[in-house]
Amino acid sequence: MLMRVKDSTLLVIDLQERLLPAIDGGAAVVEQAAWLVQVAQRLQVPVIATEQYPKGLGYTEPSLHELLPGDGLREKIHFSATSGAGVFDLPGGERQQFVVCGTETHVCVLQTVMGLLAAGREVFVVDEAVGSRRPRDKALGLARMARAGAVIVSREMVAFEWLEQAGTDIFREISRGFIR
Repeated sequence: MLMRVKDSTLLVIDLQERLLPAIDGGAAVVEQAAWLVQVAQRLQVPVIATEQYPKGLGYTEPSLHELLPGDGLREKIHFSATSGAGVFDLPGGERQQFVVCGTETHVCVLQTVMGLLAAGREVFVVDEAVGSRRPRDKALGLARMARAGAVIVSREMVAFEWLEQAGTDIFREISRGFIR
């Protein structure tokens, strides 16, 4: 089960400005998510992003928000992005594969992944691009998602599987700009 550009959507979950200071390594999680968003956009992979109750948790971190497509940002109150947020109705929501990043690993990411799996989707969770307030909660969330059928991956796995081969112009562009 490889990630394929034509089948993938990148789902960015709740990387919000008021929540991030409490996330263990929150700045790094945003950096990794921004990297994924930019690679996805260069390869024309749809990007969907959610915000959990923005009145209380704030809006998407500004440096990440400016990268996101306006039609792909969805507010939600359910912890799972598959419940009530209309994720499947957004551009890219019909695709079979979801590459997931965001916070919190053991709450909104976990419940979204379980919803995606229940809907018959293939799910890939990017280890360095998810976070929780406590490292133990992140570890438990990742382990539970893996047991349920999600595949835990690194950002480079995503990029290289989307690229499929070397020697192309897009490979050289991504390699120079993102893979160092």
